[in-house]
Amino acid sequence: MFCNTVWVALLLFSVSSNAQLTWKEAYAKAESAISQLSVADKVNLLTARCIGNTSPVASINFPGFCLEDSPLGVRLASNVSAFPPAINAAATFNRTLIRQRGEAMGAEFRGKGVHVALGPMMNLMRAPAAGRNWEGFGADPYLSGEGAFETIIGMQSQGVQATAKHYINNEQEHFRTTSTSNVDDRTQHEVYAIPFIRSVQAEGLISSNSAVNGTYACEKDETLNGILKGELGHQGYWGATHSTSPAANAGLDMAMPGPSNFGSALVTAVQNGSVSQSRLDNMAIRTLAAWYKLGQDSGYPPVNFDSRNNSAPDDQGVDVQGNHKVVIREIGKASTVLLKNSGRILPFKNLKSIGIIGNGAGPAARGPNGFPNRQGNDGVLAMGWGSGTANFPYLITPVEAITSRAAQDGTTVTSSLSDSDLNAAAAAASGKDVALVFITADSGEGNSPVEGNAGDRNDLFAWHNGDALVQRVAQSNKNTIVVVNTVGPIVVEAWIDHPNGNGLPGQEAGNSVTDVLFGAYNPSGRLPYTIGKSITDYPAQVIYTSPTPILTIPYSEGLFIDYRHFDAAGIAPRFEFGFGLSYTTFQYSGLSIRGSPRGGQAPSGPGSALDPWLHDPVVTVHFNIRNTGRVAGHEIPQLYVSLPASTNSPPRVLKGFDSIFVAPGRTQGLTIQLSRLDFAMWDVIQQRWQVPSGRIGISIGASSRDIRLTGSV
Repeated sequence: MFCNTVWVALLLFSVSSNAQLTWKEAYAKAESAISQLSVADKVNLLTARCIGNTSPVASINFPGFCLEDSPLGVRLASNVSAFPPAINAAATFNRTLIRQRGEAMGAEFRGKGVHVALGPMMNLMRAPAAGRNWEGFGADPYLSGEGAFETIIGMQSQGVQATAKHYINNEQEHFRTTSTSNVDDRTQHEVYAIPFIRSVQAEGLISSNSAVNGTYACEKDETLNGILKGELGHQGYWGATHSTSPAANAGLDMAMPGPSNFGSALVTAVQNGSVSQSRLDNMAIRTLAAWYKLGQDSGYPPVNFDSRNNSAPDDQGVDVQGNHKVVIREIGKASTVLLKNSGRILPFKNLKSIGIIGNGAGPAARGPNGFPNRQGNDGVLAMGWGSGTANFPYLITPVEAITSRAAQDGTTVTSSLSDSDLNAAAAAASGKDVALVFITADSGEGNSPVEGNAGDRNDLFAWHNGDALVQRVAQSNKNTIVVVNTVGPIVVEAWIDHPNGNGLPGQEAGNSVTDVLFGAYNPSGRLPYTIGKSITDYPAQVIYTSPTPILTIPYSEGLFIDYRHFDAAGIAPRFEFGFGLSYTTFQYSGLSIRGSPRGGQAPSGPGSALDPWLHDPVVTVHFNIRNTGRVAGHEIPQLYVSLPASTNSPPRVLKGFDSIFVAPGRTQGLTIQLSRLDFAMWDVIQQRWQVPSGRIGISIGASSRDIRLTGSV
């Protein structure tokens, strides 16, 4: 039986529990095991062949690893769930839901016999049109790090090895394998490495195939041995492939895909001395230790599906969905971002008629899995396309769910599910109490163009002339509500009076948005990125053409991506990072700040990025939130830190958040603890984290620009 994988390098993680080993214990077992192995056996451990399987080694009862996509569920398998992608998980700003999502996905990977799940993805939304932004947790390093940490903890609680990808600087699809990202040292540490620090804290594994400052990440000594295995103290293994000896000697542990660069080529390299026996042993120990650490050597399910043919005799069709639709629907609701609610049209009350317009409200003509790897945009958009997808077991459409719910109230529903028939759209909207317009914007992996978009989006506009559709409906109905299912920010200036966002909600898409529209759930989603008024408002763009065989991508904006750039440059966004409305209102009060980040010695050298000096709590922030409205709901308080101006840092950076439920008229206290890392900057001279001198601001707000309380340390 075979399982599929992507052509990337792997960062694999493991989490300690009562049933799992420490790294020290796992290393001891791995060292004992490899002492019995030949060079060929060791190489077989390290070579992911063809579509994601390493070879078995019978002498130590190692069955071989099954490595399988994707970050939102088991790819190319039947009877699995299609979870909301990471961009929606991030929009919840809810660690509990993110971890529950990880636990549910981990249970499904384990149930199918997958040892190594190729996710989560944590590259940042540096360029808003980048194709795989939806696979990650948005535009902020801290939010992405927390999303990655909770996902890995959740997945590995089920005994599945999670993979942090793509290490590092893999922020566009054009020229993904033939480009080099030129990033300065401070930016690399303070922005792009942060999610991977949190991933290593979750004790996992790593993957990549990008080039950094002229060298592939999987062949770069500074990136692998210097940062990942040195500063971060990563004890798991790293997977990728571009060469044999250079990659192995630079720190690469597993080749993916296949034997072209490892396999017999690595055997020869060891025999001729270009790769040492001790290095081979270290590679094998690291790889085998992860298997032992998570207890996969005892009682782990065998692979029971065939990703190449789900109808094959060896595909047992094991149903691993359990009750996971519950958390899928919950995340779909909690990730819905209410951007405007003029006249308080929402939630729906006492409606006699509803018009539903747009292809994005209905089913796909070919069915939910009609396009291979979801490489098409037809019907409700619940995920992007490419290797980061999974098969839908079913897909609830908005028109189906809304019609069902409206029937309970005796409300009539009229629909037009065409994006191009504007006359039909106007007719469906005319005379109705409200008109709902569903529009989309899609993207995905670059090797599969869709409607002229080669992975990365060509622009930030709605697909299928969505602007014209909204404008025509709005002309026919003053109570027009726009529901946007999108992979990232879109420009909404043509119809700014009507927007709302539902992201990519997974298989329960229709039910999730219906719960919000009818008031069964008070929206609490927040934007994990900034919506600008124009694509030129953003500091970085996808580079679509290259005059040379290897494209150079200059990360010249440095620390200033997304809202950091908007704030520093004084650009007014349409909707800022962290923004989202509720059906109620909240009041903040009673800020207190105790403690100090000063004192002690900043660590350096191996493992310094995980040193307790950096991560132990040193400052405690407390404040109160009162629900001043009439509806219970979740508030998403956000904590931002402002370093002294002398540090040339962004005006504010996110360093804390929570999701807190408050009943009407009630007050809840909230405490957020901060570590020295939350106040630190990377000293490029001393090569260590340092807390700068001077006053450091602390801001508490409902978004990056809606600041309610301020203080300092």
